[in-house]
Amino acid sequence: MKSIVLAGIFMRKADVSRAGIPVLVGLLTWVVLSPAVSLSEEAIWKRIDEGLFIGEFASPQSSRMTDPKVVVVKVDPEFYSFKLLCASEYDRERMAPKKWCEKFKLTAAINAGMYQEDGFTNVGLMKNFNHLNNPRLNNSYKAVLAFNPVDSDVPEIQIIDLRCQDFRKLRPKYQTLVQNIRMISCRQENVWARQDRTSSMAVFGLDKTGKALLVFSEALYSGHDFINLLLSLPLSIFSALYLEGGPEASLFFSRGGAEFERVGIYETGFQEGSARSVARPVPNVIGIAKKRPSRLQSDKE
Repeated sequence: MKSIVLAGIFMRKADVSRAGIPVLVGLLTWVVLSPAVSLSEEAIWKRIDEGLFIGEFASPQSSRMTDPKVVVVKVDPEFYSFKLLCASEYDRERMAPKKWCEKFKLTAAINAGMYQEDGFTNVGLMKNFNHLNNPRLNNSYKAVLAFNPVDSDVPEIQIIDLRCQDFRKLRPKYQTLVQNIRMISCRQENVWARQDRTSSMAVFGLDKTGKALLVFSEALYSGHDFINLLLSLPLSIFSALYLEGGPEASLFFSRGGAEFERVGIYETGFQEGSARSVARPVPNVIGIAKKRPSRLQSDKE
């Protein structure tokens, strides 16, 4: 599927050089095409709907990808709800994110995390209301995505840092919990060691205003380098956890005339000109859906 072009805001480094437009070089390389457009939020994000935005950011490293840009879906929880869908709760049917979206009328869906050899159970704690996909907290993973709060005394969605926050007190305050690998600490630090292995990557983040960030990169990164990139991008990212890497990492989005599907790869075996990967069926996804107006109104009252 062709990727959408977002208002002509971003272009490849090679195109910029040919056009003679000054380039901001650093860990992030990107440019606004029109000199009349400032580097404002409007220049960075394309508004799809109230509370829903898409940003595309050029990869600063050389890439063999046809489309190496990092794509980010920014979601305001005031206008969109978050849903955890598990095959273990729905007839044990694994589906690609697009199929999950079509079946459950979602705007977007991304991997909910890595899973065990049984093909269904998350590697860490995974709970959705009364359904327990994995009841056990994994001591190796230091972040828990939490949403569907029980009451209004906690944020509607947050990434709980198990090193900085009291999870025992926060756990009963949320109906949905998804544990996975912490990427950015509560001190805004990169917590991954340097490594040689690279892959595509799906990540869930939150910015400093509490908006969710569904992040996908087909371009190949080590976890350490990708975290550094996220911290350098104009995302105001506050926290992030790793969801999936390689060919099982995927993101689907469809709303307001914008539709795209991103599918990951591993570095090994990929060659320039290879056919793009087809999204694989996955057992668990995090989806978003627009809130009903009545719900929005009640939230404000």
